[in-house]
Amino acid sequence: MATGLNSNIVLIGMPGVGKSTAGILLAKVLRRDFVDTDVQIQVRERRLLQDVIDTEGLDAFLAMEERHILAMSCRNSVIATGGSVVYSQPAMDHLRTGGIAIHLRLPLPALEKRLVDTKSRGLVITPGQSIAELYYERQPLYRRYADITVECNGLTHDQVVGRVLEEVKRQAL
Repeated sequence: MATGLNSNIVLIGMPGVGKSTAGILLAKVLRRDFVDTDVQIQVRERRLLQDVIDTEGLDAFLAMEERHILAMSCRNSVIATGGSVVYSQPAMDHLRTGGIAIHLRLPLPALEKRLVDTKSRGLVITPGQSIAELYYERQPLYRRYADITVECNGLTHDQVVGRVLEEVKRQAL
């Protein structure tokens, strides 16, 4: 794990938690590049994440996501990952080598309110699996890879950014 404000800041967490929105704001405050790994994959693959999942399946998508993450080379950037990146230890090790991993966490009821259209957002979820089941499956993985967890419940995006900055500064001391 890299520490401090001179390394990448890698945002991990469930879909819908606000990684991309908070990441853009954080990048502006820190005057850094912003990378959204889901958008980067879509641009490079020239198709939507959901198209990959629908046509090739979840395992193929996860392999593609891992391949793209391992090919990334970012410095002093804010990186918002897809929620499924934690299924790949090599990808998470790669991200954490050059950065500090921040788990943005919301309680399940708040996430369920935000995740209304799960059929088109490129969500890595097995057929028949509920959002609650996915949540409880992933929480141990987020805890495993997170250097810091920021509780986001009831916070605006600006407040989340403030908390992330506080925690990163504290970690650097």
